[in-house]
Amino acid sequence: MLGLVKKIFGDSNEREVKKMFKRVEAINALESTVSALSDDQLREKTAEFKARLAQGEPLDKILNEAFAVVREASKRVLGMRHFDVQLIGGMVLQEGRISEMKTGEGKTLVATLATYLNALLGKGVHVVTVNEYLAERDSRIMGQLYNFLGLTVGLNKNGLSPEEKREAYACDITYGTNNEFGFDYLRDNMVLYKEQMVQRPLFFAIIDEVDSILIDEARTPLIISGSANKSTELYYICSHFVKRLEPEKDFTIDEKLKIVNLTDEGVGKVEQAFNIDNLYDTAHITLNHHITAALKAQVLFKLDVDYVVQEGEVVIVDEFTGRLMVGRRYSDGLHQAIEAKEGLRVQSESMTLATITLQNYFRMYEKLAGMTGTAKTEEEEFKKIYGLDVVVIPTNKPVIRQDMPDLVFKTEAAKYRAVVNDIVERHKKGQPILVGTISIENSERLSHMLKQKGVPHSVLNAKHHEREAEIVARAGQYGAVTIATNMAGRGTDIQLGEGVADLGGLHIIGTERHESRRIDNQLRGRAGRQGDPGSSQFFLSMQDELMRRFGADNIMNMMDRLGMEEDMPIESRLVTRAVESAQKRVEGSNFDARKGVLQYDDVMNQQRLVVYKQRKDILEQANLSDVALNMIYSVLERAVEQHCPKEEVPEDWDLQALADAANNGFLHEENITVSMLKGKEAEEILELLKAEVNKQYKEREAQIGEMMREFEKVVILRAVDSKWMDHIDAMDQLRQGIHLRAYAQNDPLREYQFEGYEMYQAMLASVQEEVAMYIMKAEVSQNLERQDVIRGQGIDPSQLQTSGPSENPEAEESNDADPKNRAQRRAQEQERRRQNKKQ
Repeated sequence: MLGLVKKIFGDSNEREVKKMFKRVEAINALESTVSALSDDQLREKTAEFKARLAQGEPLDKILNEAFAVVREASKRVLGMRHFDVQLIGGMVLQEGRISEMKTGEGKTLVATLATYLNALLGKGVHVVTVNEYLAERDSRIMGQLYNFLGLTVGLNKNGLSPEEKREAYACDITYGTNNEFGFDYLRDNMVLYKEQMVQRPLFFAIIDEVDSILIDEARTPLIISGSANKSTELYYICSHFVKRLEPEKDFTIDEKLKIVNLTDEGVGKVEQAFNIDNLYDTAHITLNHHITAALKAQVLFKLDVDYVVQEGEVVIVDEFTGRLMVGRRYSDGLHQAIEAKEGLRVQSESMTLATITLQNYFRMYEKLAGMTGTAKTEEEEFKKIYGLDVVVIPTNKPVIRQDMPDLVFKTEAAKYRAVVNDIVERHKKGQPILVGTISIENSERLSHMLKQKGVPHSVLNAKHHEREAEIVARAGQYGAVTIATNMAGRGTDIQLGEGVADLGGLHIIGTERHESRRIDNQLRGRAGRQGDPGSSQFFLSMQDELMRRFGADNIMNMMDRLGMEEDMPIESRLVTRAVESAQKRVEGSNFDARKGVLQYDDVMNQQRLVVYKQRKDILEQANLSDVALNMIYSVLERAVEQHCPKEEVPEDWDLQALADAANNGFLHEENITVSMLKGKEAEEILELLKAEVNKQYKEREAQIGEMMREFEKVVILRAVDSKWMDHIDAMDQLRQGIHLRAYAQNDPLREYQFEGYEMYQAMLASVQEEVAMYIMKAEVSQNLERQDVIRGQGIDPSQLQTSGPSENPEAEESNDADPKNRAQRRAQEQERRRQNKKQ
């Protein structure tokens, strides 16, 4: 049926390509004019194009001329002229789509067309590769072309200083790996000064080997993390200490808001016990956090009511349903404080500072495009997740590679014997052979068998990219035998040595079918580049994982009935089709799994985007007084709503709890009394509290002086960063246990979305409470540094640079404040408290 439809209406891909060929003719018509220009005149075209774009001319209008200029410059600088099909590839990239081009068709050169055109806008184009060797190679070679045309090229790689990275990103075109671009985005959202950011807004990315990056690596999140080694011990110390504090005298309890506030007397006891002069000093943020968590755990959370202890772990009890919420953890250090209270092993407090999946990172670009030899089989996924469709570009010369039917053996041992025999026979006549394996273990097994047969060969397994590329590049030489994992050497062209074409070209042997047809096609595509001869064949066995999973028993029974010997293979297109059908089912299953992961990550991503935007606004604003006051007002509004609810009569309002919350939370002690609040409407109470906050805030401004603006920025940044880190951990814990909700006939994703939103709202409230307390109560040192924002969290800023998801920089707790003049400052603080009480 599909074939009939194609005959009547034509293939949509074919129609698109035909339409683009008309444009190619227009570009070709410009060639004689452009080739007549001198080098200087050719270079001047860049300035001309920029001027036209600045006047509002769209990119599409200058595409023909720009492509003609790039092709001419490439001829002069690189000695390479773009084929017509390469121009089509460039058009596809310019439209923000995926260009599928067979191996050896010159994707690297294709990228120069769309890269140059978009770089003219001055917003920065990112060319993304799978490893640093390719990024360095392409930026060096293609950089000659861009430099000739007056554009700047940067290389973004691991290990560069922030200044070097900023310089690379400031260039018109920046080459780098997907991981490095992603990590830079995360690090930019952890900086303390906007001048420390290295990236510009994400405009256009062209991804080489797009299927590898956006599909194969998409589920692995990028993580920047650290660990606070001393925090676990401090939970036990604080848990033991708070048991000595007395209710009402040392702290007040707000059960409705689930808040515990230290009184001035309680603060004094903490300072004395821990030998510090001011609990609200930024140097003691970590201690303050632990004391508050320990107090909450001690007085607000009850064993067998709010939580139970099972197998040495604290499990939360849902307050509404009474069911156990396995996998869910309290955030903000509260879970660890409860573990310490119950004498359990305190699980190390998470210090995941920032994380993002590659899927969500690349979806932030204004425009995205990609190139690969194999994308069509995954087009549905590209379309649904990234909004990218795939256009298959015809080859410059017809593909004459011979793809032979699969050979299927009874056992794995028989399969490998047949592979080795085939290699030995072909090697005798000098035909080069590239063998693909799906694991390092299998490549070493094959290597051992070839050594026994005396066949010289190279083995590579994607460990050293530079050496890997060199070995793969030599795989087409006379007599070469190369064993590689299927993905090794991606992006490297294999050219045939002298006389090899007469021997049948490069022969590809696959030792096992991969779960994805795309990876098999990638391996096959190593041979037959640019019209070269070549051949490919897969050797399979009934013991291969894919065969075992899908219908191997039927074929095995048939082999037994026919009395086939172990070393006799089945060679049948039917078997090949059955294998491909199995692969399609696995691909569909893997796509569903990746889609599921993304649906969960989208919940976190929406929150991340909001937090990062707010953080950026904080860095860019000079005066945050309105932001700080609005946060304090939000805390007040919540307190009034809780203690003076509209559904209750005023006589039932808990005005004492409201006064305690305001006095101990962010005003001077006993500033607000119950008599001041009595007889007022809820709105009047709120206005009275706001007026008192405004009055005390102005006093703080007068007291702190010009440091006030920087002090606010430090406090808000610290609160946002610390609470966001705790939230990342809490969401991760929720994600790990949420699947258990399915047993209660609940949709885990909906539950995750709902609870994730609630946790996010709780995080925002927690940020506001901390900002309110520190803005109104903290002592400001004259040498205030934003570095305190990080060090107050127990993290050393110098250890946050990371090169990969697995790296875990150690983080360190901050030391106590300098004891110099401590006694004097302590006396002054106690005197201030006495004066407040008298007033």
